[in-house]
Amino acid sequence: MSAFIIEGGRPLKGEITPQGAKNEALQVLCATLLTKEPIRISNLPDIADVNNQIQLLQDVGVRVTRHGHGDMTFQADCVDISYLQSDEFLERCSRLRGSVMLVGPLVARFGHAMVSKPGGDKIGRRRLDTHFLGIQKLGAEFSYNEERGIFNIKADRLQGAYMLLDEASVTGTANIVMAAVLAEGTTTIYNAACEPYLQQLCKMLCGMGAMIEGIGSNLLTITGVKSLKGTSHTILPDMIEVGSFIGMAAMCGEGVLIRNVSYDQLGIIPTVFQRLGVQLERRGDDIYIPKQEHYEIESFLDGSIMTIADAPWPGLTPDLLSILLIVATQAKGSVLIHQKMFESRLFFVDKLIDMGAQIILCDPHRAVVIGHDKRFQLKAARMTSPDIRAGISMLIAAMSASGTSRIDNIGQIDRGYENIEERLNRLGANITRVE
Repeated sequence: MSAFIIEGGRPLKGEITPQGAKNEALQVLCATLLTKEPIRISNLPDIADVNNQIQLLQDVGVRVTRHGHGDMTFQADCVDISYLQSDEFLERCSRLRGSVMLVGPLVARFGHAMVSKPGGDKIGRRRLDTHFLGIQKLGAEFSYNEERGIFNIKADRLQGAYMLLDEASVTGTANIVMAAVLAEGTTTIYNAACEPYLQQLCKMLCGMGAMIEGIGSNLLTITGVKSLKGTSHTILPDMIEVGSFIGMAAMCGEGVLIRNVSYDQLGIIPTVFQRLGVQLERRGDDIYIPKQEHYEIESFLDGSIMTIADAPWPGLTPDLLSILLIVATQAKGSVLIHQKMFESRLFFVDKLIDMGAQIILCDPHRAVVIGHDKRFQLKAARMTSPDIRAGISMLIAAMSASGTSRIDNIGQIDRGYENIEERLNRLGANITRVE
């Protein structure tokens, strides 16, 4: 198992460019199963979750042609449906959260899908009801083999339907949209997710010949077509990585420029960092974070403590709350971090408390952070990464700390961040990967 050894207190300076968006990549890769024609995707991030998804597609029979870094063509003209029932395929699915999004495309095009209960981050319950209830509304039949932990989904021909989703699940909406584009008739999805990832998926599907109205809203209307064609698609920069770099620059930076961030797609993210007192300048499609001796958390207009909470888009993505929490530890003032969606995501704060951070964990969903105002430097520690975002937050904490820290289980960080130690070392960090 790999680990990072981090020498803290090294200032960051220079330029860095975010990778392609992980969450978008996992969706558009699954969409390649909807046609037998080639689909070329560029700006794919070279990270574990995406590479595992690509391998899963290859195992099913999708042909992959690599043109260059992050630039590949996928052609699903020889899909082996029988392989879906193999123990090898189902075991792979169980280790990859994104595998559940294979269901919609496979049922829509081939009438059959099998998938095991998917894995992923240990951040609490991540139910699949929205996925399955939505595809059931389109006429699919589900059965669950409890002994093998396998979902079996069949449909002779999907039929369009109206549905009101019980939650605005991003992956659930993506799965239903991919199923509906080949369904017969019209599908209306209300309370649909509308994150940039989902918008990008819909735009790619429209480029393939799908008919989708309401992109960017929570009401999607999809008119089914008989078949889809090939297309080309470029993945957006990863807004979670952009937010991670803003956090690093605020904590450790002496002037950091983040290149090509697709600023207009970042939504409320820059504003939330500014609420913590972080200065950032928009320079075209770049963001510059100057060196700050101090940054002060804002209060609400009535003087009450600032609360930062996650919400469906255009609210704040939950993936950034861990980063915002660690940034707040060195701010002036206090803030309540409210993680509404996942009940285990804040449990990593005990490690930050051991490093000297002043954090009160109120319950599994809420933590109050009392900032040091950079008067006290965090202490080095040994930590273990429980998930992608907690892992990168621990890395930020270690980079700002006094002394040498160690983070184990960095395979979790590798799932979401491409060559992160090499890229940060070019900015001045001192991070060593050890086995």
